[in-house]
Amino acid sequence: MTDPYSHDPARWGASLAQSAELLLRCLDAVGARSVLEIGAFAGDLTRVLVGWAAEMGAAVTAIDPAPQDDLVALDRGAEALALIRRTSLEALPEIRLPDAIVIDGDHNYFTVSEELRLIGELSAGAALPLLLFHDVCWPHGRRDDYHDAAAIPAQSRHPVAGENGGLFPGEPGVRHGGLTYPRSAAQEGGPRNGVLTAIEDFVADAERLRLVVVPVFFGFGAVWQLDAPWSDALASVLDPWDRNPVLERLEANRVLHIAREFELAQRSARQEAVLRRLLESKAFAVAERLSKLRVRAGIAPSQSVISREEIRRALGE
Repeated sequence: MTDPYSHDPARWGASLAQSAELLLRCLDAVGARSVLEIGAFAGDLTRVLVGWAAEMGAAVTAIDPAPQDDLVALDRGAEALALIRRTSLEALPEIRLPDAIVIDGDHNYFTVSEELRLIGELSAGAALPLLLFHDVCWPHGRRDDYHDAAAIPAQSRHPVAGENGGLFPGEPGVRHGGLTYPRSAAQEGGPRNGVLTAIEDFVADAERLRLVVVPVFFGFGAVWQLDAPWSDALASVLDPWDRNPVLERLEANRVLHIAREFELAQRSARQEAVLRRLLESKAFAVAERLSKLRVRAGIAPSQSVISREEIRRALGE
C-alpha cells in the first residue's frame, strides 16, 4: 500500500486512502471490475485503486479538473487508469456507469446532490452502482466547502468563512485560531448544507437504499441498493463499522486534537513573531540595560532582569 500521508505533511489523515483496506473489501464484496473516482487530486487513493485493478483485471477512471503532477504521472504509467480532466458535472453525463463510484470531489450539498442526481438518471432502469464517499463526518458532513464558490448557483451556496476565522469541533460558526478553511460555509448544519446531508436526502427520496457511515478519517460512507445481488456480502463487511460508537469517540477525539494542535501552533507562531521583533528592537536593548542597572543598584530583584539571551532560549536557539 502507498503512503497515505505522502501529500499530507501535517498528518491530518486527509486522504480517503487512509480507509483503503475497508474500501477495497467493499469492492471485492460486490465483485467490482470497474471503478470511477470523482476527485482524485494527487492520486493517493488512485494509486491504491490502480494496484488493486492490476491484480483483479479491473479498470479505474479518475475525474479531476485540476490533477496534481503525481496523478498526471500515474496516468502516464498505468494502463488500468483513464484520467478525465473535467468537472464531475461535465463528465458524468457522458460516461458509462461503472460497478462502483467513489465520490470525493467538491464537498458541498449542491455538487454532491447533482452528482447523485446524474448517477441516478444514468442508472434508471438498471442497478445503481455501489457508491462510496469521503468526508461524511466533521468538518464537511454538515458544512459545505466550495472549490470555486462562483461555480455554485447563488441560491445553492452559503456565506463562506473567509479569512476571519477557522473551524473547530463543536463550534457551529467560525473561531479565531481554528482550522483554516476559508472556502467553507460560515455556519455548520441546517438544510442543504454538507456532504452527509446531500447523501441522506438522496437516500430518503429513493427506495430500498441503505446508507452506512464509518466514522474514521473524516468519515467513510457507502450507499447501495438493498436488492443488489451482493447486498448481504457488502453488509457483512460494513455492519461492524456502521456508526460504531467506539470509532465515533476515537474520531471525535482525533479531530479535536488536530484542531487544538493547529490552534496552539498558530498561537506559538504569533508569540515567536513578537519575541523576534523584541530581539531586533532598539527600545528593548535599552530596556535590557536599564533592568540590569536597576538590579546592580539594588532597586529591583534579579528576577526582574529581562535579556535577549532569555528570549533566545525561549525560542530554542
